[in-house]
Amino acid sequence: MGVTTRPDTRNLFAVTDSMDVATLASLVAEDAQVVFGNNQPLVGVDEIRTGLTAFFETIAGLHHEVVNTWNVGDDTINELKVTYDRKDGQQVTIPCVSIFHTDATGKIDAYRVYFDVAPIYS
Repeated sequence: MGVTTRPDTRNLFAVTDSMDVATLASLVAEDAQVVFGNNQPLVGVDEIRTGLTAFFETIAGLHHEVVNTWNVGDDTINELKVTYDRKDGQQVTIPCVSIFHTDATGKIDAYRVYFDVAPIYS
């Protein structure tokens, strides 16, 4: 069991790094759920678009370095090092794990990100 089409991990993070909310939103299913850390889930494309826009407004930029990727059925697990460009001109790199599930059409319908955002804002 597994989808024949799933977002390419490196392309997904390149789009994320471009902070292109419209293209990111096009990769998720209409009823998708996205959870960042211990925040409440963002449910549906509109809420995801709004949440991503709000997050991107708090940083100057970001860059994902993929350390490892595992595909298990319809799930993709990514170990990452993410460098954030803070609004104060500083950079901080933090470890991160993301897990996403794709539906039968290859759209992301569940996405979870585990990371400590405190260094981005301290």
